[in-house]
Amino acid sequence: MKTASPPQHFPKGPGSGAAGRPDASQTASMGFQFSTTDFPERDQLVAWREIFGRTVCNLDIDPVNSEHFSAEATIRQFPGLGILVGTTSGVRLSHPKELIVDDDLSFMTGPMRKWNAFQHGRESMLSCGDGVLMNNAEVGGITMPFDTQFITFRVPAAEIAPLVPDIGPLIANPVPANSEALRLLTRYFKALTEAPLPTTPQLQQLVATHVYDLLALALGATYEAAEIAKGRGVRAARVQVILAEIRSRFAEPGFSPADVAAKLDVSSRYIQALLHDTEASFSERIMELRLCKGRAMLAGAVSNVKIIDVAYACGFTDISHFNRCFRRRFGDSPSAFRGQRLGKSDASQ
Repeated sequence: MKTASPPQHFPKGPGSGAAGRPDASQTASMGFQFSTTDFPERDQLVAWREIFGRTVCNLDIDPVNSEHFSAEATIRQFPGLGILVGTTSGVRLSHPKELIVDDDLSFMTGPMRKWNAFQHGRESMLSCGDGVLMNNAEVGGITMPFDTQFITFRVPAAEIAPLVPDIGPLIANPVPANSEALRLLTRYFKALTEAPLPTTPQLQQLVATHVYDLLALALGATYEAAEIAKGRGVRAARVQVILAEIRSRFAEPGFSPADVAAKLDVSSRYIQALLHDTEASFSERIMELRLCKGRAMLAGAVSNVKIIDVAYACGFTDISHFNRCFRRRFGDSPSAFRGQRLGKSDASQ
């Protein structure tokens, strides 16, 4: 229910960096991974419970089946925001009184089967893709009885209070999976874990602000906060989702803004307008990724690999078009580039 700064030298053992709120003076976002496979089999459950559960997340972790337990997590830490994306065997997570260290809010979503949460005098049964808000200042717990993926993140309560004034009734109540804001929030997190970490304090703070906006919309933001969020957090999240789609599908022949628009349930024109405010258009990004992939393939290709096969693998349907674009971008034809690379390889032998 809470992600926090990792211990130093993690995951070798607890260090001087105890779990807690990120240091406001921190100027670099952090990312790290934890997996039970990092430890000998006999130590895997203990490591997950003691190092990860109690030190990183302030949780007691009890597996549904201790004989076949496995888990892993990717953590992204920003000032004012901790994000954890992971997978786990069936597990019961509890947040007892002795592990309460702050009053931050945590939100979880992603389990693909029935799960439940209890806190604030209520217990909720949640369905596939639902989300739930929890308060780190109170005793509570979550049970995910089956192997599943999940996303959880932590934010300061003070950042959400102006956007959603009455948080109390929302604690441990389901946010339905069909919430547009929740779906966008989930996609935004996926894009964040796949992209390079922001390197400046300004970009790190923007990420946190965008998450505050999306969470507020999912919970029920005030009218004014909702209007601000639509022009800020929602817009930024959609851009990141678009870029993630481009990175994963650029090599598909015919891949177009319409494909992304259908996934986001917006218009192709809106996709183009969002990218207009970035450093490159949809078609420019696609072309750059295809050409860079082609160049990488040619750099490592053996001499009997056909240029046309490289072109097709990168999403081109016309070898002449590939040749022209490659020459324009890199100053030489694909065959000449490969010949130079093979020549250098021969010379080094």
